[in-house]
Amino acid sequence: MKRDAMKKIRASRIGHAVSGALAALALGVCVATAPAHAAPEDVEKPDLKFGFIKLTDMAPLAVAYEKRYFEDEGLYVTLEAQANWKVLLDRVISGELDGAHMLAGQPLGATIGYGTQAHVITAFSMDLNGNGITVSNEVMEKLKTKLPLQPDGKPVHPIQAKYLKEVVDDYKKEGKAFKMGMVFPVSTHNYELRYYLASGGMNPGLYAPKKGDTAGTINADVLLSVTPPPQMPATMEAGTIYGYCVGEPWNQQAVFKGIGAPIITDYEIQKNNPEKVFGVTKDWNDKYPNTHKAVVKAMIRAAYWLDAENNKNRKEAAKIISAPNYVGADYKVIANSMTGT
Repeated sequence: MKRDAMKKIRASRIGHAVSGALAALALGVCVATAPAHAAPEDVEKPDLKFGFIKLTDMAPLAVAYEKRYFEDEGLYVTLEAQANWKVLLDRVISGELDGAHMLAGQPLGATIGYGTQAHVITAFSMDLNGNGITVSNEVMEKLKTKLPLQPDGKPVHPIQAKYLKEVVDDYKKEGKAFKMGMVFPVSTHNYELRYYLASGGMNPGLYAPKKGDTAGTINADVLLSVTPPPQMPATMEAGTIYGYCVGEPWNQQAVFKGIGAPIITDYEIQKNNPEKVFGVTKDWNDKYPNTHKAVVKAMIRAAYWLDAENNKNRKEAAKIISAPNYVGADYKVIANSMTGT
C-alpha cells in the first residue's frame, strides 16, 4: 500500500504541461510580442542557463536538453541544480539564471512582493499535482492502532487527517511538539499540508508578519518549517521532523529507505492543483521574446514526448533524470514516482 498510495496522480502530472503551456500561449501570456514562428536565427540570446530543484517534475527541462529540442530551436542550454527554492528565485531575479523550474506560487509571490519584489512570469506549466504527505515509521505505527483496516489487514488509504490528530494529541500529552516539513511558504505543499491538517481539526498555525511571525506558527497544533525537498527524508530520519509534504521522488525515497510511508497524495486533497512552472522575469521576456518562445516550444515537445503512446517513454525519462546532474536518486525510486511500477 505504501507504493500504491502515490499512483493516482502519476497519469496527470507531467502530461498536463502541454495543455497548460498551450493555454498560456493562446492567451498571449508573456510572449505576445514574439512573431508566430521564431526561427533559430531570430533567437536573441542562444546561450542560456536554467535552474532546477532535484525533483521528478524537472523532467521536461532534462528531456528538452537530452533530446536536443533546445538545440533544434537554436538554443544552447546549461541546466544547473539549485540548493533550495529561495536561492533559485533570487538567482533568476538577479539574472544569474535566465529562467528556472519554479513553484507555481513563486511568480505570484514575487510579483506581489512577498519576500522579494520582482515581476516574474510564466508561459509554461510543468505539471499538476505530484506531491504527497509522508510520515515516519514511528508515526505510522501509532496511526495503525487508530485506523480502520481493509480486509487484507492493511490500513485504509488515503488516511484522513482526523486519525493523525489523535497521534498529534498523544505527542502533546507527552510534552512533544509535532513537527513537519514543507518546501517554501508560497508552495502548494504548504497550502495543501495546512488544509489537510485543518480538515482533521488541527490548527496549522497563522501567519502574522506585522506581529513578527513569518513562519505561520501562531496557535499551531503542528509546527511547520521549510526544508529543501532532497533533504526531507534525511531530516525525518534524524528525528527533526515527523513527516513532510514534498514532491517526488522524495516520498518514494522514504518508502525505499524503509523510514516512512505516504498517507495521502495531493491529488486526493486538491485534484489538478498547479504544481511547477517555468519562470522568467518580465524584463528578461521583454528583452528576449523570441528566445522565450523558443524555450517554450522545446519544452512543449518534451512534454509531448513524456506523454507519448500512453507514457511509454517514462522509463527512459526516469533513467535520464536519475543521473547525478539531475535528480540523482535511484532509478527504481524515480521510475516508481513516474510510472507506478
